[in-house]
Amino acid sequence: MHVTPIDPAHGKSLYEQVADRVQGLIAEGTLQPGDRLPSVRKLHEQLSVSISTVLEAYRVLEDRGLIQARPQSGYYVRHTALIEPEEPESSAPDTVDNSLAYQVMQAMRDPKVVQLGAAVPHTDLLPLATLNRLIGHVLRYKSAEAHADSVPPGSEALRHEVARRLMDAGCSVTPDQIVITNGAFEAVYLSLRAVTRPGDTVAIESPTYFDFFEAFELLHLNALELPANPQDGVSLTHLEQALQAQQITACLLVPNFSNPLGSCMSDAKKKQLAAMLARYEVPLIEDDVFGDLHFKGARPKAVKAFDRQDNILYCSSVSKTVSPGLRIGWAVARRYQSQVERFKWVINQTTAMTPQLALAAFLVNGGYDRHLRHLRR
Repeated sequence: MHVTPIDPAHGKSLYEQVADRVQGLIAEGTLQPGDRLPSVRKLHEQLSVSISTVLEAYRVLEDRGLIQARPQSGYYVRHTALIEPEEPESSAPDTVDNSLAYQVMQAMRDPKVVQLGAAVPHTDLLPLATLNRLIGHVLRYKSAEAHADSVPPGSEALRHEVARRLMDAGCSVTPDQIVITNGAFEAVYLSLRAVTRPGDTVAIESPTYFDFFEAFELLHLNALELPANPQDGVSLTHLEQALQAQQITACLLVPNFSNPLGSCMSDAKKKQLAAMLARYEVPLIEDDVFGDLHFKGARPKAVKAFDRQDNILYCSSVSKTVSPGLRIGWAVARRYQSQVERFKWVINQTTAMTPQLALAAFLVNGGYDRHLRHLRR
């Protein structure tokens, strides 16, 4: 393999140019996963650069996850090498066609259609055998409780486990501050009902989850779309301008791994966001449904962790991690607890007890943590 010489007058450093050149060969398919890269000495001769420049370039490619060193053998293209696309700039809000959401829902009925319209894992990745066993155990040994009618806020055992797990997100809540819902979307819907009235305007990041617009339409709410950055989410500058102009009644955001940008706010920005909204007395509905799916390190904190005035309604579920079919979510409403419970009762009275009890058992025995480690890998 021959590599064309490096242009010393180029704006980038020599080792970055070498790294980019080799990365280009990987992207084009000239170098395939498993292929051995030119030796350091050979690339040094071909490009007329120093050996240290080539070594630094290969180090950069290792950091990018594209190549790996094998002792006494050289450098090889990784089998999992992925060339990331260029990161988009901050978004510019655009008009959303609400009819598309219904089209997606119709397409999901077709078993031949690959489901890219919903952010859920394939069933092969879910702990189905364990869940089925736990559901069977509930029906056999807790049948009276499983078949009994219940009222909001839901199973005390499940609320206890949810409260315990929320400590990982930096939140300190008690079980009686949690309302069990039919998934996170119902939690968001009930929270919107609790803090808005028809005609109000809600600030959201753009782009955002398309079904939020369906909720706005049903509740006769207006959306104020704010630009968002793929790295750290919604623009706080634009949000504060809207707050100063008294344009909004509430905010609805996905601070951890938003869909579709995937952005994750830093703790500093989350703290700033919580303080800003408290100052203007505008509530935040936080959808943290993806928070447990971090790739490495500690779980990112929720914005709720920085809430000092009960100004944030926290919503989440296990639909993205354990089972979308269980339809188990929750809302931490605190100041708005009575409103959320009332609306929950009026809309569908309760959430089925059997999946609540099975999920509580799954959470209490450590199965959830083991499953998450597997799912992250």
